Amino acid sequence: MKIGVIDYGMGNLFSVEQALKRLNCEPVISSDFQVLEACDALILPGVGAFPDAMKRLNETKLNEFIVEQKKRNKPLLGICLGMQLLFEKSDEIELTAGIGVFKGHVKRFEGVSRIPHMGWNELQFTSVPEWLVENSMPEERFVYFVHSFYATEFAQDELVAYADYEGVKVPGIMKSGSFTGMQFHPEKSGKFGMYLLEQWLRGVEVSAC
Repeated sequence: MKIGVIDYGMGNLFSVEQALKRLNCEPVISSDFQVLEACDALILPGVGAFPDAMKRLNETKLNEFIVEQKKRNKPLLGICLGMQLLFEKSDEIELTAGIGVFKGHVKRFEGVSRIPHMGWNELQFTSVPEWLVENSMPEERFVYFVHSFYATEFAQDELVAYADYEGVKVPGIMKSGSFTGMQFHPEKSGKFGMYLLEQWLRGVEVSAC
C-alpha cells in the first residue's frame, strides 16, 4: 500500500517514513500532484510555525490540492502542525487562514502552568471512527504531546478524542469525512500511538479495496 507523505519543506519526514515502513507500507515522499494522487492515502506532516507552513502550501498550490482530495474522499492524516493547518485559522504569530477542512480556530494556550504543553496525556474518546474498533483498543491510551497552540471553537461532531491539560480540553484526534487529524505524533507516542497509526492504515486498506 502506497502512502503519500506531502513534502512542503516543513515536516519531520524521516520519522513518518520509518513508521510507515515498520507497518509494511510504502512511503512516497513528494510534492508532485500526480505522484501523490496515485497513492492510496496521504499524510500531511508538520513542524514549525503555522504562517510559514501555509505560505509554502499556498505558493505550491498544495493547499488547493488538499482541498480537492477532500472532495474526492481520499484518506488524509494530518499530524501535529499538519492537523492544525486543516482548521480555518490560527493566531500563531499573526492571524492566518488555514485550509479550512475542520471548523475551528487555533490559539495559544492560556491559564496553564507551562507552555508548551509537553508530556504524556490520556486520550478520552467521544466517538469512534470507522477505522477504529473500540473493543480492541488498549486500556492505556496515552500519547505524547509537544505544542503551544491548540484548536478551539471546533465542531463537536468532528471531535474523536481529546486530552485534558490542566482543565483545557485539547483536541487530540479530529475527523471530517475522509480526513483525520492527530495533534500528537503517533509515530513518537509509544505503543498506543503506533496502534492508532496502524488502525488508520488498515482503514485505508479496507476503503481502497
